Amino acid sequence: MNSGRSRGIFDGLPIPADKSYLKEGLSRIDESWAEARFDSLPHVVHILTSRDREGEVQFLKEQSDLIEDVVDEVVHAYHHGFNKAIQNYSQILRLFSESAESISTLKVDMAEARKLLGSRNKQLHQLWYRSLTLRHILSLLDQIEGVAKVPSRIEKLIAEKQLYAAVQLHVQSMLMLEREGLQVVGALQDVRSELTKLRGVLFYKILEELHSHLYNKGEYSSSTLNMLDGDEIPTTAIGGVVSNSGQPFSRRTRSIKGEGNFGAGSSLLSSVDGGSSFEGHDDESGAADGLMKDSKSSLRDVPAWLSSATPDEFLETIKKSEASLAVKYLRTLVECLCMLGKVAAAGAILCQRLRPTIHDAITAEIKVYSEHATKARITQGTKPDFCSSKELLDGFKMLKHKNKNGSSLNGTQQIVSPISPLMTPTGQAQRAASELLASVLSSIIHILENHLIVGELLETKSLAHGDSAAAAAAEVNWNPDSESSQATGGYSVTFSLSVVQSECQQLICEILRATPEAATADAAVQTARLANKAPVKEKRDGSEGLSFAFRITEASVSVQNEAQGWKRGANVQQEGYGTASVLPDLGIYLAASVYRPVLEFTDKIRSFLPEKYSQIGNDALLAFSENFLKDHFLPAIFVDYRKCVQQAISTPAAFRPRVQATSVYSPFIEKGRPVLQGLLAVDFLAKEVLGWAQLMPKYASELVEFVRTILERTYDRCRTSYTEVVLERQSYKLLGRSDMENLMRLDPASALLENASDEQNFGHNVLNAETLEIEMQISDLLWSLRPIKQENLIHDDQKLILLASLSDSLEYLADSIERLGESFVSPTSLDDHNHHHHTRSSSAIPKSLLTLANEYRKLAIDCLKVLRLEMKLVTIFHLQEMTNREYLEDQDADEPDDFIISLTSLITCRDEEMVPFISELKRNYIFGGISSVAANALIKALAEIRSINLLGVQQICRNSIALEQALAAIPSMDSEAIQQRLDRVRTYYELLNLPFEALHAYMSEHEYLFSSKEYTTLLKVNVPGREIPRDAF
Repeated sequence: MNSGRSRGIFDGLPIPADKSYLKEGLSRIDESWAEARFDSLPHVVHILTSRDREGEVQFLKEQSDLIEDVVDEVVHAYHHGFNKAIQNYSQILRLFSESAESISTLKVDMAEARKLLGSRNKQLHQLWYRSLTLRHILSLLDQIEGVAKVPSRIEKLIAEKQLYAAVQLHVQSMLMLEREGLQVVGALQDVRSELTKLRGVLFYKILEELHSHLYNKGEYSSSTLNMLDGDEIPTTAIGGVVSNSGQPFSRRTRSIKGEGNFGAGSSLLSSVDGGSSFEGHDDESGAADGLMKDSKSSLRDVPAWLSSATPDEFLETIKKSEASLAVKYLRTLVECLCMLGKVAAAGAILCQRLRPTIHDAITAEIKVYSEHATKARITQGTKPDFCSSKELLDGFKMLKHKNKNGSSLNGTQQIVSPISPLMTPTGQAQRAASELLASVLSSIIHILENHLIVGELLETKSLAHGDSAAAAAAEVNWNPDSESSQATGGYSVTFSLSVVQSECQQLICEILRATPEAATADAAVQTARLANKAPVKEKRDGSEGLSFAFRITEASVSVQNEAQGWKRGANVQQEGYGTASVLPDLGIYLAASVYRPVLEFTDKIRSFLPEKYSQIGNDALLAFSENFLKDHFLPAIFVDYRKCVQQAISTPAAFRPRVQATSVYSPFIEKGRPVLQGLLAVDFLAKEVLGWAQLMPKYASELVEFVRTILERTYDRCRTSYTEVVLERQSYKLLGRSDMENLMRLDPASALLENASDEQNFGHNVLNAETLEIEMQISDLLWSLRPIKQENLIHDDQKLILLASLSDSLEYLADSIERLGESFVSPTSLDDHNHHHHTRSSSAIPKSLLTLANEYRKLAIDCLKVLRLEMKLVTIFHLQEMTNREYLEDQDADEPDDFIISLTSLITCRDEEMVPFISELKRNYIFGGISSVAANALIKALAEIRSINLLGVQQICRNSIALEQALAAIPSMDSEAIQQRLDRVRTYYELLNLPFEALHAYMSEHEYLFSSKEYTTLLKVNVPGREIPRDAF
């Protein structure tokens, strides 16, 4: 039993709902009973072998009765339908019988009609021929009447701007007039003459529309539609326009410098007013309303300019196209030119007017930018940003900002930098030049997209109407002189791209104040070719592209005045595109801001230009910019900045501390950090040079290499200045000894000094046994250098201040180099790998900026180490006077010894002098070693004191107290550590006041407080009134 199946053969039987038990019974009947080839044997065997045969037979009878009931229900349900079908079949049979009788009667009637018509055949033929003649005459009269009205209809369509419908009507009318029957009609001669004139009017009207829409001045151009419709409408649909293959030609096409006129009363450059009204075919509405309706309607609807056109294949193509309205309109205009047979004439005129129109478009864009900038400044109530160089510099003098130490950062910039503040990489002139060129090239991109659409359409139409051999030749040798180019009047995508890039290149030349000397001769060749003169034979090279020879106008002239900087190209005539109205008259340094817009312009051209145009020089503008940067700009800035760096680090004031004596050190340069003027200038110049790298990522490696060079030169100059101060000084010689170097490396203060992140721990070193041991070894080494002579010390305080200022300046420059390295080294390396830049060979491996920063920081630490050693040696120099003398005082003195007074005064004076130049923590490092050296020296000196009494001990204790007070007065010093060290000295000397027995007991109890040698010294020194047994030693 298959009760679980989804649907069986018994499903769908018309069983009433009140007899659902029938459905349940059917569901329990196996469907094998209904098979066509039913085998009863298994069922018989099953019954015979069953234990309950009667039960099985009874079950079969119940199923048989159930099926009988179901059959009754089915018969009852379909009984009415069976009766109705029988009645319908009866009626159909009756209708067939009646139709057969009617056909028989119709055959008899047809035979009789045939006999009657056969008797008058000739008369009927004459009447039929006469009717044909009359119809032809009526048709000719209708055509003559219609043709007579064609000129007025065409004029009306032109007035309604239904140009395609007008061309359709004109072409159809001209074909009609060529018919044999109408050629001899004299009344149509005037109509034929009017249609010939209207052909010219249509041509110039179409050409006017095409020209205006090519340069986005028409009412259906993308710019107009974007203003009317908030939705973004694509400006191109190049993929659906045409698809051709072939080898393009990469020689730039020459332009013609001539006047292009369309005829009397017609001007090609007159733009179509987007707000002017035109009448439609079915309704009268404004142009703006029509454009809004078209732009918001489905792209598959018939555009407004085709509403009066006769349906044809082109109209269906436009309806099915998903291109924008601007592209559809351009395709319509090209189709009109093809229908009129004016492709070559239109192409020739477009070629003639291409260069001057591009020039006018660029000039207009610059004028709009200038007006917008002026309006923005007036709205904000500010003065114009760009004027003559003299006004810029004079105005800049009034804006100089004084920092807290009395120096002017901006003034330093203007004196140090080879350019004015407006011309720096982040200056307003660079930003204005980049924005201006980006705006111009953006508008040029839209124009180029239109030229690509029209150029490919014209070439496609010319190839379609030519023979296959010409088409093949055009694909193999695709150049301006090919048959395809001649068929379009010389107009092609190659020509448009070449002329546009040539004009953009001349615009860049005007911005950079560079003269393209080859441009005039280059254009003359194209003029002669388009004027059907003998062309000049030139070498054609597929990789040549646009070829120009440039002369930089006054690029090497530099005038340096205090607080004015250098000016370039000041005498350049302000003519051409009008860039002088928005840019200052400094040309060559604007090359960096030109690079990025040109790069984006080239990328956009590559993005929409088909593959077959990839070798026609579409990157010629970028190649020119890169060559200009490589051949002119980079050498110029390298020379200028190298000269500025040399001047910055070679002047007497470059390494002269420049702060007021009462000022306080600040870690921020804006608040007066006393960075040496030479290093501050170098840091500014390095940042400015790397600012050019941000504008020119491709040349970042060269610029970073140049920065590394000037930083290395600055480092050498700093090393020289450092050597001049410390040369032949004992501290410098001592720093070079390996034993002292090892001890200072183990010194916790020096270890923390080399780790800038732990600088906050300088003054909080824990005095453990290891630290005390290292201090003891250093002190012993210094004490062994006696006698220390004053001429071996740096006794000039200004030199010490210079070392402190140099250390802080080097630290500042090292931090700045690390930040610059993080910002530029990695991106430059990646960019250098992608663009395959050349690398400079060198005999030595060049250091990275990080390594150079470490060199700067190491030299800064050496300056601090020299100062620390110098203060220790000065301490030894003063304390060595204690030796070889007697401290047998006869009265209690109120003042310390003279050498202690001199030492404490020197420490205080030098600390006060270094306050403006170095941080407190670094001063703690410089003066922090005095306490340990002094404590050790005071204890060591006892061995060389011949005699000492009680008052002498008090005098030495007073000396230690005075020294402790002087050191504790230094901010951030660890006064607790100082007190701990000098308390040990006082404890040591006070032991001299004890008798031998008490001293011996103290030594036993404090065995490790002093060394055995120091305890022995206590016993050996001569103290009047104290008796020491001979066996005490």
